[in-house]
Amino acid sequence: MLKQAVKRGLLGIPLGIAVCFVITVIISLAIGDGYFHPVVPTLAEQLGSEINAVVFVTVLGGLLGALSRAASVIWSIESWGLAKQTGVFFIALLAIVLPISYLAHWMPRGIGGFLMFFAIFAAIYAAICIINYIVWSARVKKMNEKMPR
Repeated sequence: MLKQAVKRGLLGIPLGIAVCFVITVIISLAIGDGYFHPVVPTLAEQLGSEINAVVFVTVLGGLLGALSRAASVIWSIESWGLAKQTGVFFIALLAIVLPISYLAHWMPRGIGGFLMFFAIFAAIYAAICIINYIVWSARVKKMNEKMPR
């Protein structure tokens, strides 16, 4: 399983960098001044230059992708039920995404920012779970209908 996690993690690096790029586009749209902001301005100020912040966020993005993809081996543990896999993956993903989001300044600082981030993260995770459940239920139903009786 460790070998599979490492393999998935390496493949997740470019995916994480791509996700971070999309986040910068969203942040740029939220700032709304018509310019592309490759990093949150406060991070560039903290790190001394925009290029330092871009490199930092790119590394964080690669780390985000690598760790998230590596954690996906949780879905391969056949002795665990779906509820346990879902819960453990949620906790693992939160433990990965929360500190990276904090370091990259993607969330407001303070308890309010943490609570808002957690609520949005949990809502997105729940929506994805519900959509997956609906899709897979429909597929199983369709397969069952095709089975000879």
